[in-house]
Amino acid sequence: MAEQIRVVTLNCWGLKYVSKDRHERVAAIASALARSDYDIIALQEIWVEADYNEIRQSVVPRLPYTKLFHSGALGAGLGILTKWPIIATSMTPYSLVGEPTDVFGGDWFVGKGAGSVTIMHPVLGPVQLFVTHFCAKGGESGPECNRTYRLVNAWEFAKVTRQAAELGRYVIAMGDFNSIPTSLPMNVVLSHAGLVDSWATSHAHIPPPSGMISPIAGVINYGVTADSPLNSYRDSKPSGDPIVRKYQGKRLDYILFRHPSPNGSNDHLPRLTCRDSQVVFTDSIPGNSCSYSDHFGVEATLAIDTQAEGKQDDMASLKDTSAMWFNSPSELSSNAITKIMNAFNTSYRMSQDRSRKELTIFGTSILALIGLIIGSAWVAVPWLNPVFVLLVIFLSWQATTKLYEGFIFGNWERKALQNVIEELELHQQILASQAPYDR
Repeated sequence: MAEQIRVVTLNCWGLKYVSKDRHERVAAIASALARSDYDIIALQEIWVEADYNEIRQSVVPRLPYTKLFHSGALGAGLGILTKWPIIATSMTPYSLVGEPTDVFGGDWFVGKGAGSVTIMHPVLGPVQLFVTHFCAKGGESGPECNRTYRLVNAWEFAKVTRQAAELGRYVIAMGDFNSIPTSLPMNVVLSHAGLVDSWATSHAHIPPPSGMISPIAGVINYGVTADSPLNSYRDSKPSGDPIVRKYQGKRLDYILFRHPSPNGSNDHLPRLTCRDSQVVFTDSIPGNSCSYSDHFGVEATLAIDTQAEGKQDDMASLKDTSAMWFNSPSELSSNAITKIMNAFNTSYRMSQDRSRKELTIFGTSILALIGLIIGSAWVAVPWLNPVFVLLVIFLSWQATTKLYEGFIFGNWERKALQNVIEELELHQQILASQAPYDR
């Protein structure tokens, strides 16, 4: 007996007042999903609850069980809609998501994290679904410390998905990971959590490009979901990013899955395999020239094999295939852990330096305020009074901001980094102690 689960993930780019053509695009997304045959839908950047409700109403006759996750000042922007009953939900905010002064980045104000629902599947039993959206800041080039927040996201996401499997649940994880397949964050996610990349397993036969490829080939063969010339919202200027030039965009959106952790009593559980995976929502919305979003979506068809007795371990073979595709180790190696900890230690020192500078500015601003207040008593020129008022306002704002950024956020950031560093050190020690027994 064979059954299947149809899954799709889409970053909707639904920022209120910021995202272009939002109302038209959300209506088109809702209409397209209403006509689809997906069993599970994962959405990111669905910041406006009315937009989520519009999509939910369009699919609720077929997908009656839904969850919009709430976190942060402006919401998590994450949602899951599913065919099967939801028996539990949770939201795990990431400990580091951005800086409070990075207003245009906005990650600090939204509740980025891992949203999850546990569904009761008629064949698989409990299946825990995850949706996430990692921090974008840091790009792909330069030292790994540029991507510290994303690495923290990856480690914390890998932990919760791994824990779900250790509880005896199947795991399906979806979202915008803001990381290319060969990046260190994706190495952490795939290796530590034991997750399998649906796109990689269904396209393992396709070699890396040997020369310039077309944008269509980038989408069809290499799963490009962002920065594609086929997307109407991409900057028309030629990209200076070598990854974008090589693949005609980036693959940042994923559907990942895994089986429950083996415990001796579940050796003959049904197996999940990826039958097919494609990039979707690549066309323009009907009656308009704009794309559905600034990202394309990804769909996957996961086949359920209930006649798995006596077959080779599927997870091992899938992980081998994934490792070949990504040219990365099949386990989180000691070398990878060392790279991560080096990035975190560098970021810790940078945070200390930044806090010292900001607190110095705070102290200087306070001294300037005191001098300004005292000096204003000796100035009898009336037209200077508004100037003094503006200077007081500016110095007060600067002092308050630098105190918060340098003391409160600085300590917050370093304590979060310290926690993750200690977790990685412990994990590395455990791996080292187990090494002699694996020989």
